[in-house]
Amino acid sequence: MRRRNRRVKLLFWGAVGGVFALLVVIFSGVAVGAFEQRILPVDQPVPFSHAFHAGGLGLSCRYCHAAVEHAPYAGLPPTETCMTCHTFVKPNSPNLALVRRSWETGEPLRWNRVINLPDFVYFHHGAHVAKGVGCAECHGRVDQMAVVYQPQAFTMKFCLSCHRQPEARLRPREQVFNMAYQPDPELGPKLKALYRIRSAEALTSCNTCHR
Repeated sequence: MRRRNRRVKLLFWGAVGGVFALLVVIFSGVAVGAFEQRILPVDQPVPFSHAFHAGGLGLSCRYCHAAVEHAPYAGLPPTETCMTCHTFVKPNSPNLALVRRSWETGEPLRWNRVINLPDFVYFHHGAHVAKGVGCAECHGRVDQMAVVYQPQAFTMKFCLSCHRQPEARLRPREQVFNMAYQPDPELGPKLKALYRIRSAEALTSCNTCHR
């Protein structure tokens, strides 16, 4: 009887320890990064090349992601945005078949999400753009990606590295969408004061990102 009770206790505490270890792994920055990191390009229904449109043609991020300067989400372009050009440029291309069908039927294109933050993380694109944080800081050199992918794991460590020393990543607002811009270490502190960026203590407070 004692041996049986001991076995039951061992199984119980083993299960408790296993659940605890699993929770630690799931909620750690490493695990979040492992789940969310996508080092391979994400296939899309329409073969859209950012390297060609943003890099070669020089289209601004704002042309397709119109909400990025004021909304939490950057937004995706409606078919009307695509057809503004492609009514005249390669209108009969087989690569644009789904775009033409969407235009004719009114059914929106279903793009596959590349970056998907956990539900417990709050992020506002407009706030970061207003404070001089460039798109490339998080999204990498999208202007060089034929097919977009997530260039780094968005772990808590990654976010805190910027929030602890934001002046190292800041740029003038007019350079936010310039993928090739390199932040100036001497200009950073001045921009931090100009944009009234809060202290590192405030930026690293739990409720800044977890609300």
